[in-house]
Amino acid sequence: MIEKILDKTRAIFSNQKLKSKLLFTLAIFALTRILAHIPVPAVDVAQLKLLFASNQFLNFLNIFSGGTLARLSVVAVGINPYITASIIMQLLGMVFPKIKEMQKEGEASRAKLNQYMRLMSVPIAVVQAISVIALLNSQNLLVGASTASLMVVVATLVAGSIVMMWLGEIINERGIGNGISMILLAGIISQIPSSMASLFALADTISLTSLLVTAALVAGVIWTVVFMNEATRKVPIQYAKRIRGGRQFGGQQTHLPIKVNVAGVMPIIFAVSLMMVPSFIGRLLVLAKNESLVSLGEKITVAFAQTSYIYLISYFILVFVFSYFSAIIFFNAGDISDELKKSGAFIPGIRPGNPTRKFLEFVVTRITFAGAIFLASIAILPSLAQIITGINSLAVGGTSILIVVSVILETSKQINSQLLSENYEKYS
Repeated sequence: MIEKILDKTRAIFSNQKLKSKLLFTLAIFALTRILAHIPVPAVDVAQLKLLFASNQFLNFLNIFSGGTLARLSVVAVGINPYITASIIMQLLGMVFPKIKEMQKEGEASRAKLNQYMRLMSVPIAVVQAISVIALLNSQNLLVGASTASLMVVVATLVAGSIVMMWLGEIINERGIGNGISMILLAGIISQIPSSMASLFALADTISLTSLLVTAALVAGVIWTVVFMNEATRKVPIQYAKRIRGGRQFGGQQTHLPIKVNVAGVMPIIFAVSLMMVPSFIGRLLVLAKNESLVSLGEKITVAFAQTSYIYLISYFILVFVFSYFSAIIFFNAGDISDELKKSGAFIPGIRPGNPTRKFLEFVVTRITFAGAIFLASIAILPSLAQIITGINSLAVGGTSILIVVSVILETSKQINSQLLSENYEKYS
């Protein structure tokens, strides 16, 4: 195993083009980490870290942002607005035929859609920046901030978000992998050292059994994520035979791979956004002067605590439901059946057109059940691990492991593809 890794590393660095892309991507990673440590003024950072550590949704966003939210750096909002804009654009493509056509057309149309997403990201970044400031103000974490200084902070957070979006697109052009995914990867990996340091600091206070259970859970999660990320349902495809000039064309057999986890981590992002609402409302009610409202806020806060059964069951159900919803968005059986029909391909035993669409929808519905169970289990895993082991300082949960493994696998495939392409060009 180690020998294969060394051979792959030597092959990458012996390829000048691939080596320059890798070094460029690493340089962007270093730049994002420098920006992540430049704070904005007027915030009590110590109390801010305690707030993020006690809130599941805020901790989730903090991991995604590479720890920038907990210290409120200039890139605290990060690339979340761009991710939100891309999700909105996907949904709009289901409603407006014009956008759907642009999504399926050439490079020029996709570039125009990307420009729309960039423009859409700006107002979303403004809203998210104002929400962060409002949350800090509700928790009395702002230190002597005037209206003018708050406007400057909001403008700084929006500018930082745009810079992160720009860095992601630069990685797409000159680096390795998908830029947005790579920045997410860098942010999540940056939290591993602090998480491990916190775990070792607690080594004297927790039992050996808890440590072993935690290590076993992490190993099991990594194996399961790799297995489910690569799991596909291969639908057989047959191309029609055609005879021209006495020669036979077509007739090849292949397959259509349908991933078990079609939607990736999007269902978890949707679900955790909704799960944040009760906790946020509870915190606001606790700050009220009315005793009945304070009591109601305390009950909501306790009911939707990270380790409560209400929270776990609600979170599991939401991720499960959103998995099916996301599968409908990301896998368009109608478009695929039309493309198969145009290319003269068909599924053996299934007529082209509408019967093919219904068959593909049936297949996706069946395999999405397994993918939904997997995602829902991964989502609640950190809470279950905290209940079982009593360790609540682990920053990297199941969702983060899912993102890290998925991005690494996809980037590895891209590197292998480029190496094979270089070898083919060299010997052809």
